[in-house]
Amino acid sequence: MSKYTEELKLVEQYLADACRTGAIAVQHRLSNSLVRRWIGSYRVHSIDGLKKKFTHYSAEFKLTLLQRIRNDALSYEEAAVTFNICNAGILSAGEHGYCNGGIDALRPSPKGRPIQLTAPTTKPEPKPDDEKRSRDELLAELNHLRMENAYLKRLQSLVQGQHKATPPAKRK
Repeated sequence: MSKYTEELKLVEQYLADACRTGAIAVQHRLSNSLVRRWIGSYRVHSIDGLKKKFTHYSAEFKLTLLQRIRNDALSYEEAAVTFNICNAGILSAGEHGYCNGGIDALRPSPKGRPIQLTAPTTKPEPKPDDEKRSRDELLAELNHLRMENAYLKRLQSLVQGQHKATPPAKRK
């Protein structure tokens, strides 16, 4: 939703009364530059210059705009009014990007999250049945499990001993 309605943007009051832009800005609590931009858009494009625009500009169009700004010595505001662009800031950002990155910087960036390629999942090999395993393999696994169990028991006893050694905190 637009911040300002088209009725508020109408500058006919300015054109009919020949009021100063400052008076209109104060009356509607707007910035003077915003009112001037609306008036310029209305003069060049009539009511279509005040309508909300949902457009994406191609890199070639942006490049043409930047060349026109340089050749005709236009300000960003003048170029925005002339080409019916809602925000003059994209022109300065486009020029900065063009100076640093060339024509590729003017191309629109892709929207959304980047696609994450995940590694193909491989299923783990199923463990062979205990009946098919050799006696040595079973004994090695049994020793490994016994060591793991002993390690965890020792760790648990150390943690419990540490808790007993520290005095409980006093309540206030």
